[in-house]
Amino acid sequence: MRQVRAAAAIFALQLAAPASAQTVFDTTLGEADQKTAEVSTHELLQIIKSGSAVLLDARPPMEYAVSHIPGAVNVAPQQGRPAHLYISDVAEVGRLLGGAKDKALVLYCNGPFCGKTKRLGAELAGAGYTNVRRYQLGAPGWRTLASGAMQTELAALPYLARDKTAVWIDAREPAAFKAGTVAGARNIAASGLRPGKDQGVMKQAKDDGRLPMDDHNTRIIVFGSNARDARAVADAIAGEAFHNVSFVSEPVEQVQRVLR
Repeated sequence: MRQVRAAAAIFALQLAAPASAQTVFDTTLGEADQKTAEVSTHELLQIIKSGSAVLLDARPPMEYAVSHIPGAVNVAPQQGRPAHLYISDVAEVGRLLGGAKDKALVLYCNGPFCGKTKRLGAELAGAGYTNVRRYQLGAPGWRTLASGAMQTELAALPYLARDKTAVWIDAREPAAFKAGTVAGARNIAASGLRPGKDQGVMKQAKDDGRLPMDDHNTRIIVFGSNARDARAVADAIAGEAFHNVSFVSEPVEQVQRVLR
């Protein structure tokens, strides 16, 4: 089995650390007077691994579609709010949870300076939800501390196609890539990612220009035959300090159809 996910590797290292050790992975923002508690990056990785809570992206639907933490869900906004006071609809959260106000829920948004999870957490607490926590380090924390790729929805691809600086990576075999891909795409085959070999594959992709070495914040979008391969390549790239990497779960044929 390919073991290429940087987030999983970091998680394993954290679990191996002494229980008393305090690292950047164990920290939270720690703001006073918040209605809901926070979780650290370490705790978030445990939650995702165990499936013990619903992970809710508290950002607008299009922003969620562009890139979100894999496995996160999203609901419609409250109506009548100005953009700077955006908040998810508490009634929609209730429908998502089947009315179970004690169900574990973790919220995240755009990091320490974003108020979306704070506003939503306060409203949920006021509505009687008893098991709400926030990953207040948010999407930036996931990208940097978990070295994690994000997930992109098909609905966002026409918008992303307008970004002429974006790099599109096809994770299929070279023969399939040559037979037809997305315009301008580059090839990094998931099959080349084997235990102990990932670093060499990424080094070659850096040296030959497939990865954007002049700007590690360049948007990189990975697609392939299936979600497993696309995510494997995306996580391997994110593990090389590229901070804006996402993958598309749907197969290449659907990606091509949307981009036509």
